[in-house]
Amino acid sequence: MSLTAPLRGVVPPVCTPLDPRGEVDTASLVRLVEHLIGGGVHGLFALGSTSEVAYLTDEQRATVLETVVNATDGRVPVLAGVIDTTTPRVTEHARAAAALGADALVATAPFYTRTHPREIAAHFRRLRADVDLPLFAYDLPVSVQSKLSAALVRELAEDGTLAGLKDSSGDEGGLRRLVVELGGREGRAHGPVPEFSILTGSELTVDAALLAGADGVVPGLGNVDPAGYVRLYDAARAGDWTPAAKEQERLTELFAMVDAGPEADMGRSSSALGSFKAALQLLGVIACGDTAFPQIQLSAESVAFVSGRLRDAGLPPVR
Repeated sequence: MSLTAPLRGVVPPVCTPLDPRGEVDTASLVRLVEHLIGGGVHGLFALGSTSEVAYLTDEQRATVLETVVNATDGRVPVLAGVIDTTTPRVTEHARAAAALGADALVATAPFYTRTHPREIAAHFRRLRADVDLPLFAYDLPVSVQSKLSAALVRELAEDGTLAGLKDSSGDEGGLRRLVVELGGREGRAHGPVPEFSILTGSELTVDAALLAGADGVVPGLGNVDPAGYVRLYDAARAGDWTPAAKEQERLTELFAMVDAGPEADMGRSSSALGSFKAALQLLGVIACGDTAFPQIQLSAESVAFVSGRLRDAGLPPVR
C-alpha cells in the first residue's frame, strides 16, 4: 500500500512475539497483525522500540518485517524501523526494508556518540537520498541523547527530507512548539509543509496532542487495545472531546499494567514490554509472553496483575 501523506491515525509499534527459544514466532505475529487491523488501526510500525528491535539480529529483523508486510497485504501502510548507531548501518537496514516491501522508514538520529544538529541533518538527508521511501524521524532523546529541535524538523520537512515525525521525547511543550513552527493547529493546512505528519508517542496524552494539532499516535499499548485508541482518535477528529477524554482515561488506567514487574527486580522497559506481551498472551493473540534476553521475565504474580488490569478495562482474558 502506498503511503498517504500526511499519515494520520493510530499506528501501533508492533510487538515481536518470540518463542521460548527466543526466535520470532511468525504465527503469533500474523495473529497480532490481524488483531491490530481488526481493531481499525491506520498503519503499522514494525521494528520500533516496542518491537524490541535493539535485541533482534538482522535476520530476525528481516523475518519480522517480511511477516508483517505479507500479513498486512496492503490493507494499511507498514512503516519499518531502521534504527542503528551510524548512517551506513541505518542505510543498510533501509535498503533491506525497501526490498521487503515497507511503505516508509523510521529512523533516529545517530547515537552512541553525540552528534551536532548539522550532522543529524546530514544523516537524514543521506538516508533519504539513498533509499527512495518516505522517511519519518524518530525523536527519542532518552536513548539517542539528542533532541530534535522544531527548527531542525521544519528545515528537513521543507526540503523534502522528512515526511513526518514520531515524537517520543515526552516533551509536550516541544510538540506544541513544533505545531506552531509548522503553522499552528488551524494553519498547518496552509503552512510551510502541509503534508508533514506529526505522530505522538506519548500514549497517555493523545487527546491533548490531537487537540494541539498532532495527526496521530504510535501507542505501545495499542498492541493490547487497538480499538480503544481508534475510538479515542475518531472522537478527537470529530471534535467530541468529552468521549475522547473518557476513552483516554480508561486507557490510562489500563496502562498501569506497565508497572507489573517490581522496580527492585527489573527494568522499567522490561516490565512494560513484558506486560504488553503478557496481555496479548492472556487475550489469546500470541502464544508466548517472553521478552528478548537478557530482559527479566514477569513472574506469575505480575502476570496476574496484568490480568486484573485487562478485566478492569473491559478486556477479559481468554487464558
